[in-house]
Formats: sequence, structure tokens, C-alpha cells
Amino acid sequence: MKYVVLKDENLRQLSFYLAMEEYIARHLEADDYFFMWQVEPSVIFGRNQVAENEVNFDYCREHGIRVFRRKSGGGCVYADQDNVMMSFVTPNEDVALTFNRFIGMLLLVLRKLGVKATSTTHNDVMIGGRKVSGTAFYHLPGRSIVHATMLYDTNMDHMLHAITPSHEKLQAKGIESVRQRITFLKDYIPQSLEEFKTFVRSTLCNDEWVLTEDEIKGIEALEQTYLDKDFVKLIIKS
Repeated sequence: MKYVVLKDENLRQLSFYLAMEEYIARHLEADDYFFMWQVEPSVIFGRNQVAENEVNFDYCREHGIRVFRRKSGGGCVYADQDNVMMSFVTPNEDVALTFNRFIGMLLLVLRKLGVKATSTTHNDVMIGGRKVSGTAFYHLPGRSIVHATMLYDTNMDHMLHAITPSHEKLQAKGIESVRQRITFLKDYIPQSLEEFKTFVRSTLCNDEWVLTEDEIKGIEALEQTYLDKDFVKLIIKS
């Protein structure tokens, strides 16, 4: 599998990385590709979600947290530089097989690090019965894209307050239970986040694809579709 290298290591907003995985799927030759990325505090919600029902916009504005929509399904996710996002692009269009393969790769990495990780029927990765990674999927003609959030660490206050849980979730589980349902990878491995990323790459990838300047420009052009208000459909008061 090829690791996609972005020579410009400047931190970009989340929409760029969503466009990057889509560009890879649409324009690079048929192969398996993988890359990891981190962002400033951001919330990303699924293609079928209503933003106003999922995101606490007042909290996000107050704390400088950006909000984005992705083209995959699934729930609302908070991300920052203390966790790592992973993207996998493959020519296989079979949803179940693609999910199983990607989850298998994550489990392989964690078990090689001595972590007793398991998976669920919802394609989550668990450690000791607590969620450490969630995944989402979408496909384009001839390609499938899976992305995941790996909770190495995170800002719990932002995670709890930037996302608005449904009334039913609050009644059934309560805010405190969120802390009990997730776990952080840093509590199970001695490696730093950068060391973990290096280990992931060396374990899963045996080749690389370095993006050219023209490819980066193509990604930046595609990124504008993720920033279009008709796509995001946000009602944000200035």
C-alpha cells in the first residue's frame, strides 16, 4: 500500500484532507492509498445529518472550532491535534470487505503494539470495552474511501460541548457516560503520537506517492466544494 506524502507540512483545515482523499480516489491510478492527518479543533458531521441538531454552534464560535460536512455517513465527530485521522482509498467497491480490511489493519497495528483491541459490528475499534476509533465510508465509481478517528488523546471539554447529543442520548446515558464509553490510546502505549504515526506507516505501507504541485492545486480546487454553503447547509449567525 502507498503512503500519500504531502511535502508541504503546514497544517491545513479539515476540508483540505477530505478533498485530498477524494482527489486520490478520482485521479490517481488504481491502487491502495493511505495517509494520516491532524487538524486544529474541528467538528465534522455526516452527509445525512442536520448540522443544527448535531453541533453546538455557540460553543464552537466561542472556542474557535471550525465545522465541516463530509460526504460519508455516520455521526458527528470532534477532532484536534491530539488525535489522528486516517484515510484509506482502495479500488474495492464492496462495502463490507473494505470495512473489514481497514478495521483489520487498525487491529493489526494495535496488537503489534501489545494492545488487546477488538472491533464491533458498527466498525468501531475498542480497547477494554471502550471506543478508541470510529470509522465512516463512502464510495465513488470504482473506488471506496474509509476514514477513521484514532483517539490518541483529545480535549475532553471540547469533545463534550462542541457536539450536541440528542435528548434521547442525554436521557439514556448522560454526559458523564461519554467519558466512560471512550478511551485514549496514550494510556495503553509508551509511544508518543508522532512515534505512533511512524509505526502505523511502517506497518501498513511499503511504498509512497508524493503529491505534485499540480495535484495539490487540484485538491485545493476540489476543497472549495466542501466549503460551499449549499453543501454545508449551515445556519451560522455572524
